[in-house]
Amino acid sequence: MRFSGFATVLAVALAACSSGKSEGAQSAAASVSANAPRHPTSGLAVVPLTVTSKTGTHKFKVEVAGTTEEQAKGLMFRTSMGADEGMIFPMDPPRMASFWMRNTVIPLDIIYVGPDHKILNIAANAVPYDETPLLSRGRVIGVLELNGGRAAQLGIAPGDKVEW
Repeated sequence: MRFSGFATVLAVALAACSSGKSEGAQSAAASVSANAPRHPTSGLAVVPLTVTSKTGTHKFKVEVAGTTEEQAKGLMFRTSMGADEGMIFPMDPPRMASFWMRNTVIPLDIIYVGPDHKILNIAANAVPYDETPLLSRGRVIGVLELNGGRAAQLGIAPGDKVEW
């Protein structure tokens, strides 16, 4: 999963002008412990993430896409992901977000997390390979990707708390 349209061009421009990380991505990546476990496929740091909803507390192990390049690639070309796995895209400073499914093989729930750590909106069951922009409904501090349909299966909804 990656940013669409203008956001992709902006991400590439930022990457070309910096050491490979945007300022916000640098602080997000710096917050991930150097000793964090690494995902066997992506090599990204894996951290615990919790969603607290009306149906209970749901725990995940998520890969952290902290740099501009990691965020541009996201879960593209991946053919599977565990039920309690996902990917978090930290955004510092908070901003509007737009994702698409170019080169993304598996359906995903794209969960937009606001500055108060509450879910703003969910683009449920995003269609593989679809390039339609899927927009946040406000500024976000992170975007969480889970397997398509997982949020509904667990009763995860807007207003639920997300912590990582």
